[in-house]
Amino acid sequence: MRIIRNVKDYFFKQHLFTTNVLTCGSLLGLGDCMVQKINTMFEENIKYDFARTGRMAVIGVMLGPFNHYWYAILDRIIVGRTRKIVVKKILVDQAVAGPFFCTSFLYGISILEGKDHDAAKQEWKNKFLKIYMLDWTFWPLAQFINFKFVPSNYRVLYVCISTLIWNSLLSYIKYRPVHEHVR
Repeated sequence: MRIIRNVKDYFFKQHLFTTNVLTCGSLLGLGDCMVQKINTMFEENIKYDFARTGRMAVIGVMLGPFNHYWYAILDRIIVGRTRKIVVKKILVDQAVAGPFFCTSFLYGISILEGKDHDAAKQEWKNKFLKIYMLDWTFWPLAQFINFKFVPSNYRVLYVCISTLIWNSLLSYIKYRPVHEHVR
């Protein structure tokens, strides 16, 4: 038990920032792995794209610092765990972090793919609204649990675990041609 406590303290007290950043990158990459694995199981002519997974992980690492500081700031600005306070946190999170993450994700991946500003902007125009609307169906419930029950030093870990599901959806939408419709 002492070893587990020491490991937990090492990662979630002494090195929380690094833990949060690397967790974000790892789970964004893992979400893409899951989507690609599912795609290769159902379509024979699709090969696994390691560079794509790398780009997803890089975006996760790039967004990790925002995640780390965002929840600390939000907890300082809006203090408490009552239902009313939690709803306020969710609304602020959705209004600020939601658009930031959707935009950073779409634009950042496009740039990492070697696209220019105009192409990245066009991809944002094509996919932002779909992702942001999907964001509203997933994150309010996930964040209710987070803000109501999760201790602050475990928030990013909780969000990263929730993000594994969310990132799978993002990866699917990002790498699906624009003309395909949701079934």
